[in-house]
Amino acid sequence: MILAIESSCDDSALALMDRRGRLLFHERIEQGEAHAPHGGVVPELASRLHARNLPRLLESIADRLEAVEAIAVTHEPGLTVALAEGVVMAQAVALALKKPLIGVHHLRGHLYSLFLEREPVFPFSALIVSGGHTMIVESTAWDQHQEVATTLDDSMGEAFDKVAKMLDLGYPGGPAIEQLAKQGDADRFDLPLPLRQKSRLAFSYSGLKNSMRLLIEKQGRVDAQSRADLAAAFQKKAIAHLIQKSETYLKTARPKRLGVVGGVSANAALRTALEALCRRYGCELLLAPLAYCSDNAAMIARAGLEDLRHGRFIQPAEITIRSRSAIY
Repeated sequence: MILAIESSCDDSALALMDRRGRLLFHERIEQGEAHAPHGGVVPELASRLHARNLPRLLESIADRLEAVEAIAVTHEPGLTVALAEGVVMAQAVALALKKPLIGVHHLRGHLYSLFLEREPVFPFSALIVSGGHTMIVESTAWDQHQEVATTLDDSMGEAFDKVAKMLDLGYPGGPAIEQLAKQGDADRFDLPLPLRQKSRLAFSYSGLKNSMRLLIEKQGRVDAQSRADLAAAFQKKAIAHLIQKSETYLKTARPKRLGVVGGVSANAALRTALEALCRRYGCELLLAPLAYCSDNAAMIARAGLEDLRHGRFIQPAEITIRSRSAIY
């Protein structure tokens, strides 16, 4: 088996996976309730909670550790103080069991969430939409991933969280806005479509977020229906921007497969829009299971499994922790 540890942000997670890619154990402890009063993730609080939760998860599988063949851990990118908790545990377990250590790039883990129940297929392109990233990546082999487009400012998930805070919807913002938008009129308020007049293949959510702020301020006191209408209007334009730029990419690159991964990929309206887009261009849409869209250890195990199969390991003392790093 391979043991995987994920602690890049505000979810503590452990997983066990066998060499055939079968998920044998997965458990995640979310921190959303602890961070909600602050309207977003507090790094130091996340670190303290990882220090408490990760050992609890490890203890629950203590009787299975002797069968572990390697330990995979997220070491980049993410909150450094949060990553450190998972890395230190991984180092300790690797040394105690005298097993090899595998460092997994968090975004590469998200890409492998597409293949939790099957072998990976190459080449494929992927749209990564999460709290920290909005980008298009092209994958040509198990260890070959190239970024071809990214956001110029805020990520899509970050914009959802910040707009949810403006509307007093709490944290995390994505699910809250999605639920409220179902009750709203998306056409009541007119919001600008980001980068509409620019042909550049890039994303931008800062302007849309600021337009929402100004619109909310203009409304003054926002009643329940107006709040729902605002949520619906924002979600509509946020998705429309993603679809417009994704279509620009599909027109030129013509990939056979397009995956969508990351926490925002669980949004039902986004999935529906991408399904329609991919049908239009004869492109197969790859989706991660809903339970594994947000940060999880199963995807880290799946990515780590490929490293194990190809013999790519790292010495426990040599593993690095980086808050930002390019996907490789």
